[in-house]
Amino acid sequence: MAKARNNSDTGKRRKGEAADRKIKKKVSILDQESVEYIDYKDVNLLRRFMSERAKIRARRVTGNDAKQQREVARAIRVAREMALLPYSVRQVTSRNKGKRDRGGDREGPLRAQDIEMPRPTEGPPEGAAPEPTMPPPQPVEAAPETVPVEAALDAAPVESGDAVAEETSS
Repeated sequence: MAKARNNSDTGKRRKGEAADRKIKKKVSILDQESVEYIDYKDVNLLRRFMSERAKIRARRVTGNDAKQQREVARAIRVAREMALLPYSVRQVTSRNKGKRDRGGDREGPLRAQDIEMPRPTEGPPEGAAPEPTMPPPQPVEAAPETVPVEAALDAAPVESGDAVAEETSS
């Protein structure tokens, strides 16, 4: 008769054996840094509890207990309301997740690398009018000589006014 194999001998696990493993509890950042009050103005702390897409991370990811998670979520919501944190981050690139571009015949949106741009050639194309050229720059005529300010004031006629009348009367 053949012996019954034990799965632990071969290195394979059954579903019941996975539960025997001890899971290391994640320690909260708030406990590590002994933070007692979560301030909505402490943006650097709150960003550590948010994903790159500005979503609030789950308790199992951050290691917070229920009370800490409520306080963090409340502080993030207030900070978003005060425009200290974003509600969402603008998505620049699309995430395909392997659903497109699998060699199918479907035409997707055009991408910049798919478009074939015409390459520049030497000289104008056949039958095209020659490009207009700019005339060479003309020399600028010299400006007339400037007159010193004192000479201009002496040559200018004096208008009669109250200020001039006062000077002459005194």
